[in-house]
Amino acid sequence: MPPTRTPHRLRVRATERITPHMIRVTFGGAPDTVDNGFTDRYVKLLFPGDPQPVRRTYTIRAHDAGELTIDFVHHGDTGLAGPWAASAKPGDELEFVGPGGAYAPDPTADWHLLIGDESALPAIGAALEALPADAKVITVVGSEEPQPLPHDVTWVSPAKVVSTVQGLTFPAGRVHAFVHGEAGMVKELRAHLTADRGLTREQLSISGYWRRGLEEGAFQEWKRATADAAR
Repeated sequence: MPPTRTPHRLRVRATERITPHMIRVTFGGAPDTVDNGFTDRYVKLLFPGDPQPVRRTYTIRAHDAGELTIDFVHHGDTGLAGPWAASAKPGDELEFVGPGGAYAPDPTADWHLLIGDESALPAIGAALEALPADAKVITVVGSEEPQPLPHDVTWVSPAKVVSTVQGLTFPAGRVHAFVHGEAGMVKELRAHLTADRGLTREQLSISGYWRRGLEEGAFQEWKRATADAAR
């Protein structure tokens, strides 16, 4: 589902540092259309730029009664969105377009597999919260900074995500998988899950959210070129 192009204005209500390098910003003014039924729903945030606003894609961590919550990774002064979130205060405004999204846990699956790095944590957290308490789920997250989430989560260093997944014992039954994060990691996991584990396209929500060494504009161009070459 592509994001709509009409900008909506948000206003910061609160900020919270939930880990040493992740800041949660709660906005007011979110329209009901943000709730599109997907747990990986995302928006394009419009940061001030010259001559045009600069777009950055962010997953919505939560939405309720006109409030929208987004988690920002913050590593000092590097980047655009992280430093903005670190200095944000109540009353600050930001526009967005969206939402988009494509994944929600399949209620008919026998079990669920959620894999990602810090960039996928908001979508993974939203998916875990959407699953019933008795759902069978295996979650592997590449992050050095664990945070409270429903269900059990295996936290590993980002470099060990692929090897950890390769070493898993899969339960019996049909799995529905969500696999997102750095593009190189995702490429390795796609090969493993399809070739070694036999997952079909219908069982997989899988895509790179970013690529090491590329800022978002260059990454989106690379992603389009890669998709075109595969056709």
